[in-house]
Amino acid sequence: MDEPAPTASPAHESRSGLARSREAGAVEIRTLAPEERHAARRVFRAAMLFLGPLPTAESAERAGGDAFAELDRRFGAFADGELVGCVDSFASWLTVPGGRRVPHAAVTGVGVLATHTRRGLLTGLMRAQLEDAAGRGDVVATLRASEATIYERFGYGVATQVGRLEVTRSRVRWRPSAPAGGPVRLVDPLDGWDLFARIHEEAAHQPGAIGRSRGWWNRRLRWAREATTAQLAVVHGEPGAEDGFALYEPVRTPDWHVDGHRVVQVTDFVAGTPAARAGLLRHLTGLDFVDRIEFLEMSLDDPLPAALTDARAVRLTSAEDETWLRLLDVPVALAARTYSGPGRVTVEVDDPLLPANSGVYEISAAGAARVSTSAPADLRTGIAELGAVYLGGTRWWQLASAGRVESRDPAAVATADTLFATAALPYAATGF
Repeated sequence: MDEPAPTASPAHESRSGLARSREAGAVEIRTLAPEERHAARRVFRAAMLFLGPLPTAESAERAGGDAFAELDRRFGAFADGELVGCVDSFASWLTVPGGRRVPHAAVTGVGVLATHTRRGLLTGLMRAQLEDAAGRGDVVATLRASEATIYERFGYGVATQVGRLEVTRSRVRWRPSAPAGGPVRLVDPLDGWDLFARIHEEAAHQPGAIGRSRGWWNRRLRWAREATTAQLAVVHGEPGAEDGFALYEPVRTPDWHVDGHRVVQVTDFVAGTPAARAGLLRHLTGLDFVDRIEFLEMSLDDPLPAALTDARAVRLTSAEDETWLRLLDVPVALAARTYSGPGRVTVEVDDPLLPANSGVYEISAAGAARVSTSAPADLRTGIAELGAVYLGGTRWWQLASAGRVESRDPAAVATADTLFATAALPYAATGF
């Protein structure tokens, strides 16, 4: 049973005209002032059971404000004047099938103190954030879920998955037909962040890719500076025309030079072309003094095994949900992506939190649009289910088989799957 949400108050207005403050008795939900950002970080860390002091660099500021966050997107929940919950986001883009990038809110920093859970505070925070993001013109929102049972009730569905790949270096033999790639060179990871940001902006064009804000890069640079292990970075391509990079680090052991299980972990892998991908992979799988290479986040249908004579040199050691996606503007989102295949399907969408999205949409290879009709739709779905299938990573038939999509005509499910299908699985490969 859902918790009652705090009611709206016009105490603060956003630039979109939406209420920025909500009250219910002694509870207030509003955007946070800049001087409250440290308190919000402490609340989030306590809610997530992160122990220890805040990093010193967390207080760094620049002329434009906080170096790590967009302060006007941070909401707090107050009980009797005490900050007890928070939710944050940063402006970004999301690549949809067909290659277009749509405005996107990357949701993070969600937490309520254990002393104040189950009082409707999270519901109020999430509703305030959804209304604010929609009012700003964000078309979608995504997040990474700490728990799998929280966010569906706010309209989020699992849209992509990501896997951990483990490569046994001694078994790597490239097929003669595998691409060789181009030049790869080492760069200083502490000096290369602007280059990495430029490469990612140009190269991350797979469905599901999201833009990395300046705050995102600042946070990663801070982590690199504070790292206690060696950090290495390589880029692919001639100077000025780089189209890929990889960040990696050794998992050091006391007996590194004689240990038979020496591991290198690839923490970030971005390739904008097949040549970049091949060049970076050949570099990583050819490292001396290494027994195993672990790619922490790769697509589940990654083609690396097919490029080797021994496909068992690569093992998928784990897979987990990655992108939880929420459509904020259904008409714009459906019209932004492409569809393929014959036929057409009508889909009735129900969105209780953002009711402007509710309605019937007709989808075909020609595009998607809201329609006015008294006839029953071919399919009926909730907003979370539509978010799950939007990028093509979840199939309509899966949700229909689970009873989460109603079908008036079984053939409509197959038609929808054909229309929404993508050539490769979507994935973001960007944590936040």
